[in-house]
Amino acid sequence: MLELIQLLDVVFQVLTLLVVIRVILSWVPGLGPDHPAVRVVYRLTSPIIDPVRRLMPPTGGLDLSPIVAMLLLWLAQKVL
Repeated sequence: MLELIQLLDVVFQVLTLLVVIRVILSWVPGLGPDHPAVRVVYRLTSPIIDPVRRLMPPTGGLDLSPIVAMLLLWLAQKVL
């Protein structure tokens, strides 16, 4: 049982790190969505960020969905 808890903890940490990487990649001008590394990160984080983005109201050009997604990941990690 302890191993499962540790595995879930690592999964949540990796997902949170991938969300941070996605945000950083969005700031790099030379990396478009066709780059293989960007595609992998987006594919892994889209199931988390996209539903949050659909539920959040527009905030004047700022995309706050990664922050909300990280908060939800943190909350789920603490609950589990």
